[in-house]
Amino acid sequence: MAEPDTFVFVAATDPLAAPLFAELAHEYSTRYGDFFGEDPAVELARYPADRFSRAEGGAFVLLLREGVAIAGGAFMRFDESTVELKRIWASAAHRRQGLARRVVVELEDEARRQGYARAYLTTGPRQPEAKSLYFRTGYTPLFDVSLEPEQVVIHGFAKGLTPAGDDLSGVIRAHEESLAEFLAAHPAIPVGGAA
Repeated sequence: MAEPDTFVFVAATDPLAAPLFAELAHEYSTRYGDFFGEDPAVELARYPADRFSRAEGGAFVLLLREGVAIAGGAFMRFDESTVELKRIWASAAHRRQGLARRVVVELEDEARRQGYARAYLTTGPRQPEAKSLYFRTGYTPLFDVSLEPEQVVIHGFAKGLTPAGDDLSGVIRAHEESLAEFLAAHPAIPVGGAA
C-alpha cells in the first residue's frame, strides 16, 4: 500500500524544492516569453529565500508523494495581518488531482497558525488555471472580471482567513499602489483597464 501524500515545511533552498523551481521557470518562460519585458524566470529570483521562512513571517511547503515533491507553494509577509501567496505549483505529471487546491488550503491554515487574518496574491494573464483555482477557493478578484486577461495584466486576489480579515480595503489599496508602480516601471506592457 502506498504511503499517503505528506505536507512538509522546508526552506525555499531545500533540494526537494528544486523540481518546483525548474518547472515554474519553464512554465513562466513558455507562457509569457517577453510579455513583461524581462525573462519570466526573473520572477523566481525576485525575493530572497528567507522571505519564505517562518522567522521572517513566511512559509514554504511541499506536498510529497513517496518522497518526491508533486506540488508546493509559499507565502511571505505582506503586512502585519496579511500573507502574500507565491509559487503555487503542481507538477505537470500530477495535474488535475486537486493538488494546488490542497496546497492553498495548507498555506491558509499555516497563515492562520502564524496569526494572519487574510491572504493576498497575484497571478498573470496567461494562467487561467490559477485564476480558476482562486475563484474556486473563495478569493475576491481585485480586478474587473469583464476585461480580457491581458487587459488586466496583473490579476490580484484577496481573501479573509478569519472574521477579522474580512475587511480587504487595506489590501485593495496596497494592491492598487503596487500595480501602479509596476505598470509605471514597465511602460511597454499593454494595459486596457487595470482596476
